[in-house]
Order: sequence, then structure tokens, then C-alpha cells
Amino acid sequence: MSKCIIFDMDGVIIDSEPIHQECEKKIFRLLGINISEEEHNTMVGTTDEVMWSRINGTYNLPVQVPEVIRLKKMLYLEHLKREVYIRPIPYVSQLIFNLAERGYKLALASSSPKEQIEYILNKIPFGGFFQNVVNGEDVEKGKPDPAIFLKAAFKAGVKPQECIVIEDSENGVIAAKKAGMYCIGYINPNSGKQDLDKADMKIHSFKQVSVETIEEIIRTVGNYSNKCN
Repeated sequence: MSKCIIFDMDGVIIDSEPIHQECEKKIFRLLGINISEEEHNTMVGTTDEVMWSRINGTYNLPVQVPEVIRLKKMLYLEHLKREVYIRPIPYVSQLIFNLAERGYKLALASSSPKEQIEYILNKIPFGGFFQNVVNGEDVEKGKPDPAIFLKAAFKAGVKPQECIVIEDSENGVIAAKKAGMYCIGYINPNSGKQDLDKADMKIHSFKQVSVETIEEIIRTVGNYSNKCN
């Protein structure tokens, strides 16, 4: 089985976007900057470096970007460690277990830092099924640049057109399509108002995706079209 299913983490594996945004809002308040919810939502799915560099360019932060990133990592990990149990998105566990059982290659491509990803994968029951993990620190450019997905495909030993990506953010969907991959957009209301129209398929629940769904996509689509070209 050469096909690879690539999952985003935040907002797809666990419902963590609200945690990220609350930590970021706390930092906004500490730094005395006023960012609208609409503008904040445009940064969902990007790396911390991309996000805070963009904010610095607009608002001229009073501290260096690396210091802000370190504070964000600290706040986020502190929040995670207060959680007794990290609850996955409903029904995503069943999909991942079933895909692994059928022999599909599973990869994780997340803009989050390595330390956060490892912590979460060690806390969820299916974390060990991801044979390949790429984090935001592994690539020079974050989503919507396709580098993170192309690297995940390379590590899995498959061609980009043999990959199916599951994403919840506009930046992630754009990155997947730029990589030449089929993309399933998961509409997560806690990820803000994300425009997922470039996704090949949109779902509101992982009950809508099964192994049979994935196999049907592979049979009928073949070489996936790239909507962003």
C-alpha cells in the first residue's frame, strides 16, 4: 500500500486551536497590541515564526520575535500539562485505527513545534501509528507554503499525488493543493471562520470519512488535480 494519509494536528487530531488562540490573546494583551478576531483567524495553521514575524511587521512588537515564541510555547505547554486527558476530535481515532489496520501509511504534518507534537502524540492512544512526523521547525516556510507536506511525502517514500491531506485551516488547504495533493477540509467551528473552498472535499464530522471513503477517492481521482494552479 503506497498511499499516504497526512493529518494536520491542531484542529484535526485534537481541538487545540482555541488553546492556541487564548495563549496568543494573552500575549496580545501583555504586549498592548489590538488584533481583531478576523485578522487572528487568518493566521490559523501557520507556524509561530510566520505568525509573530507578520505581527511584528505590522505592529512593531516591543520585544524580539524569538522571545514571544518562547513565551507562547511555555503558555501552551503549561495549559496542556494541566489537562488530565487530551481528548481527540470525535471519531478521528476510529478513522486512524482503521487506516492503520488496512496498511495505509500515516503521516502528521503540523506547524506546531516538535516538543508540543511529541507531548500530544504520547498522550493520545493512536499517536504511535504515525510513521512520519514533520513539524513547523523542520521547514523554512510554514503553511500556506507546501514545504511541510512535500517533506511528509518524501519521508513516507511516496509521490505528492499519492497523498491525501486532512486539514482544518485555509492556510493548510492552500498548502496541500500547492503540493499537488488531494485535500479533505474538516470544518471545525473552533478553528475560526476558515475558507476551505479550495479543498476537494469538505466534512463537518469524521463520521463522514471511512476507509471506504478514502479508497473511493483513490479509485476515482487518480492523479489529483491541483486547484491552486
